[in-house]
Amino acid sequence: MIASVLVVCVGNICRSPAGERILAKSCPALRIESAGIAALEGHAADETMSEISGQHGVDLGGHIARQFTAEMAAGFDLILALEKGHIRVINEKAPTVSGKTMLLGQWLSAPEIADPYRKSDEFHRLVFDQVSAACAAWAQKLGAK
Repeated sequence: MIASVLVVCVGNICRSPAGERILAKSCPALRIESAGIAALEGHAADETMSEISGQHGVDLGGHIARQFTAEMAAGFDLILALEKGHIRVINEKAPTVSGKTMLLGQWLSAPEIADPYRKSDEFHRLVFDQVSAACAAWAQKLGAK
């Protein structure tokens, strides 16, 4: 039974906060959090991603980026990374969680979701849509109502 999910990207200001909030909205009974493998610790969510998320009813307000750690990872039942390279880093830092680490886009035709940081608004929108689709698929797998 999965009761907690950690969503992981690089800076923890674009993709993983959006994934965290979207998944939390779909699965309110689960504990959903996010972190970054090279987090911009203490930073709020990216302004462009916040704006685009808000346009879709997803509030990234109050998000504060934090660094992924092995200790943190141990406290979650499922870890969802945005790219295969993130999984490699997670497995290096926390080898004991390798069996519960997967891609957020696992159920999409293109399972890796690229980083929109410092890219166009259009690219941010595309990434938001991909993260949303990935979260919808996971919510279904996790038994969301």
